[in-house]
This record gives sequence, structure tokens and C-alpha cells, in this order.
Amino acid sequence: MYVDVMTTPQPLRSTGDLARRTQEAGFDGMLFTETGRTAYLNVAAAALAAPGLQLSTGVAVAFPRSPFVTAASAWELQEACGGNFRLGLGTQVRTHVVRRYGVEFEHPGPRLRDYVLAVKACFGAFRTGTLDHHGDFYNLDFITPQWSAGPIDAPDPMVDVAAVNPWMLRMAGEVADGVHVHPLGEPGYIARHVIPKVAEGAQKSGRSPSEIALIVPVMTVVGDTDEERHRERELVRASMSFYGSTPNYAFIWDEAGFEGTTARIRDKQKAGDIKGMAAQITDEHIAVFATESTWDGLADALSARYGGTATRIVLYNALADPERFERYGIVAQRLSNAQQA
Repeated sequence: MYVDVMTTPQPLRSTGDLARRTQEAGFDGMLFTETGRTAYLNVAAAALAAPGLQLSTGVAVAFPRSPFVTAASAWELQEACGGNFRLGLGTQVRTHVVRRYGVEFEHPGPRLRDYVLAVKACFGAFRTGTLDHHGDFYNLDFITPQWSAGPIDAPDPMVDVAAVNPWMLRMAGEVADGVHVHPLGEPGYIARHVIPKVAEGAQKSGRSPSEIALIVPVMTVVGDTDEERHRERELVRASMSFYGSTPNYAFIWDEAGFEGTTARIRDKQKAGDIKGMAAQITDEHIAVFATESTWDGLADALSARYGGTATRIVLYNALADPERFERYGIVAQRLSNAQQA
């Protein structure tokens, strides 16, 4: 089980320093989300500053970029990372894709499936000079040496997708190399949905489920005093209320025994009551959806919850402050050393 740091993209001049500190602290890698800044440029800056660090986009928005453009960017990053780059892709939600990016969002699941296959076809074209992908949404069949990135001395990048509902999880198991589990993906949800649905997709394409990486974001409440843990608990409560406001994720709360959580959060959201949104997340929610521990016990607690299931865990709040960052790094080293033992 590898341990990564989750971060939003930084100003490029500061990304290199953060990557070096991440590597020195003992983490296996960094996962860059995509918000107002692009994940791809941050990966490039991190790769040049900290050779050997495993880097991924988690996740980059697919549809606003053509599959060829995405494939070319991933190809260059894989080369820069020495084979340590993973391309994480997601659909985002309709409002962002249509109203912010200005592109189509119809049939997002099948479109993303075709997109992944098109990206992989482009990887093949960079090596062979032949591009021949014909899908329901993308048709690519023209490439010349001048417009090809050409072969690289590294394997093709792994392509991972963000998936929540059963169809997307099966699709990921069929055509992708990994799944970005949702931040609300507690162990029960992973056991009920992620593992069996990914296995169904893998079987469809003649692969073993073990070939598909499960990349799991982890929210933690960690501290050696009640005060520390209270402060962390409130930060986690706010994060969970943000993610839990999306209607498509309501079933995750419901199945865990917290029926109606999304509806209650959305009522507060519509009223502009941010504190009220967070208040809908009880300590009982946090006990199920987050990992709470002392510092000495955190590695064992994470191993108990995700060992044997997650390929990579991504620490959601490791960058809270420099002192805690170093302590999270020690936890990451313990988990990595246990894996190698």
C-alpha cells in the first residue's frame, strides 16, 4: 500500500519545493487535484524537482481536452517522471463542464469510456506511427511523424478514472488501469461496490482484478490530545459536508446507516448556511468515514482499514501545517516499510 499526499495545484515556482519536501518526508508520491490551476503543469514542475517521486493527476477533467491533447501531455509527463506518472481522469459534473468549460456532457459514462480507449490508442500511435480509434464519441485516425511525440524509454502511462456508481466502477475495471475512489468511500462502500464491480469489469476484459489499482483518499482525525483531535474533527466535518452535498453520492451515506444526510445538507446549502451544512455531519458520521487515531497508532489504524484493499491511499489533509506534514511522512514510511517486509 503506497501513501501519497493530496494537494491542489500550487503556483509553479513553489511546486518544486513542495515536491522535494514530500519526497524527503518519506511519502511515495503526490496526487494533484484540478481546480483553478492545471494539474499537468504542477506534475511537470514536481517531476523536475524530485526525480523518483510517483506523481498523478487526481483527477484531471477529461472532456474539455481532446483525447490526443491529453495523451500527448501524459506522454511527456511519463517521460519526465521516468515512468512514475499516472493519468487520473474524471468527468466532473454537468454544470462545470457545460457552463465553465463550454463543452458537451451528454452520456458522461460512455463518453469517458471511449475517451480512455482513445487516449490509449494515442499512446500506441506515438510508438507505432499508426492511429486507428473509432468509438461512439471519438474518431482518431490521422497522425504524422511531425505531430507525434514519438517513442519514450518508459512504459505507457497508467490511466485511472474517478468512479462512484456501479456502471462507472465496472467500466473502470474493464478499460482503465485504476480507480479513484470518492473521498466518501469508506471501507463498507469499497467492499459493497468498488471491489465487486471492478472485478466484474475486469472479468469482461479478461483481466485479473488485481491489475486495477484502487486509489483511496483518506480523511484523518489524528492527534495526541483532545484539543488536537477536536480541531481536526471540525476540518473533516466541513470537508464531508461539501462532498456529501452532491445528490449522486447520497446512496453512500444511506447505505452506511445515515439516511437523508444529503437532503439535510442541501437544505442548509440552499439557505447559504455553511456552518449548518457542517453541523449535519455528526461524530457518528466521522467515526465511519474517517480514520481517527493518535500519532503512534495511525499507521496501524490505516493498515487495519485499508490494508489488502487499497493499492494507494492518499492522505487528504497531510498538508495542514509543516509539523503535521513531517509526522504524516513518518506514518507513510512505516506503511511503506511494512509493505516491503
